[in-house]
Amino acid sequence: MKVYSFEKLECWQQARQLAVWTYQVTKTFPAEEKFGMISQMRRAAVSIASNLAEGSSRKTEKIKIISVLWHIAAQ
Repeated sequence: MKVYSFEKLECWQQARQLAVWTYQVTKTFPAEEKFGMISQMRRAAVSIASNLAEGSSRKTEKIKIISVLWHIAAQ
């Protein structure tokens, strides 16, 4: 299996672990939160890893991307 350059980044690996952890934790949430809090938390967690992967190909905007991802995670 091919390993892409972003998969070697420690921050991407941690973001992926955060997404896995978020899915595990949100399974324990009440069913009425399925389309509210659960959905929002899962999308945000996956977004961090996705944005890191996308941003890893851009050489000039890395600082800006890291700053944006930090703000996303803070939400």
